[in-house]
Amino acid sequence: MKIQSSDCTEILVGKAASMDGSTIVARNEDGYGPVNPIKFVVHAAQDQPNASFTSITTGVTVPLPAHAYRYTGTPQADQSDGQYEEAGINEFNVGMSATETTATNARVLGYDPLVDDGINEEAMVTLVLPYIKTAKEGAQRLGALLEKYGTGESNSIAFNDKNEIWYLETAGGHHWAAMRLPDDCYAIAPNQTLMQEVDVQDTANFLVASDLVDFVDQHHLNPEPGHFNFREIFGTHSEADAYYNTPRTWYGQKLFNPEIDQEPTSQDMPFTRQPAKKIAIEDVQFFLSSHYNGTKYDPFGTFASGTAAEQRKYRPIAMDRNQCSSILQIRNDVDADHAAIQWVAMGFFAYSPYVPFFTNINDTPEDYQNTTTTVSTGNVYWLEKTLSVIIEPHFHRYVDAINAYRDAAQSYARSRVEATDQAVGSAKDVTAFLTQSNAETAGEVSRRTHALFDELVKHGLNLSLTSWEKGQNL
Repeated sequence: MKIQSSDCTEILVGKAASMDGSTIVARNEDGYGPVNPIKFVVHAAQDQPNASFTSITTGVTVPLPAHAYRYTGTPQADQSDGQYEEAGINEFNVGMSATETTATNARVLGYDPLVDDGINEEAMVTLVLPYIKTAKEGAQRLGALLEKYGTGESNSIAFNDKNEIWYLETAGGHHWAAMRLPDDCYAIAPNQTLMQEVDVQDTANFLVASDLVDFVDQHHLNPEPGHFNFREIFGTHSEADAYYNTPRTWYGQKLFNPEIDQEPTSQDMPFTRQPAKKIAIEDVQFFLSSHYNGTKYDPFGTFASGTAAEQRKYRPIAMDRNQCSSILQIRNDVDADHAAIQWVAMGFFAYSPYVPFFTNINDTPEDYQNTTTTVSTGNVYWLEKTLSVIIEPHFHRYVDAINAYRDAAQSYARSRVEATDQAVGSAKDVTAFLTQSNAETAGEVSRRTHALFDELVKHGLNLSLTSWEKGQNL
């Protein structure tokens, strides 16, 4: 039997931990193998009396509210098995990232098994994001849906608004808990059940399934009476966790708390930490684009920095299964009508730049929404995926050019956000202005990407093992 994996990596940054006071929810969407073409779209607000949603994957039918708010999303191009909208921001500047694959332990699943006809990753953004006004409402709506309809997967889901970040983890088929991230902390989620001590009485900072405590008590699931440690009760602590998951937390905490000494396989790393320094968008991008850079575990490293076995020891963050990465940034230092930005990177993130999209918009650029299921450099997804095929065999030859391209694109992106912030106040139609501003920003980055593609293809044609010069052996 072939085992497929779509495991992602997520990072959350509270507003007092970020450099500019933004809340940040960011995640790499990794697919079933290296190919899963992704679009970036926006859905208009709409009235929809008597509407319902039916899942292609599970068959569940869920009645919908009579009005849906505008929201962005990153659905897959081939929707034969569902939309999988994954990440977006709605018109109330609420972000949602869904999902981060986790695991529920076998003991819990014996009493609350996963279900075949419930709400899975494929449907979560579609069922929740268009209907909420705050991050906490997002956790409450999704939690209620999980209790009523169940789920066939173990996942974590994150929400943010300008004030708060809420992080929800499912447990078994119908149970869940959510926590408010402390404002001065960051958290890294690498495909594990991670929440620790949950205070079910503190509803300002925790939410739980209505029967969660009774369920745990009835089935004697708590190994630490007097505590309610969600990770210990519902999570796993396997060898697979130690080599597949925890090294990603280790690397992120190494970046943001270099003063702390930990082992990559430690099962005791805390979920949340206060960073040694405030975290910028560029820091988040570096983490999501990283592959244990600067350590002996880097698969792109030289043997001088690590042995071949060490370089393949742990699952990196940037990898071939990368599809689309979204950084959902809700800012607090500008007016609400242009406070929300979704930074989008497609392809293999070690090579791809992040493009900032204001989300108060009515359209997305053509080459972000016209993604095909067959290879075409006419859209950003396939352009970036094709670049990775060219770059990886000659990584050390091209890495300086790639880093220069990405750094220049980020500087340009920063300048465009600044220019848009300064000009938006004089716009007669803010939504139309931001839509056009996004098109200009994305168009320039796409132009630069095509220029890099042209350069690398032409250079690569000179690297053939069959190149020969007349007379070279005379």
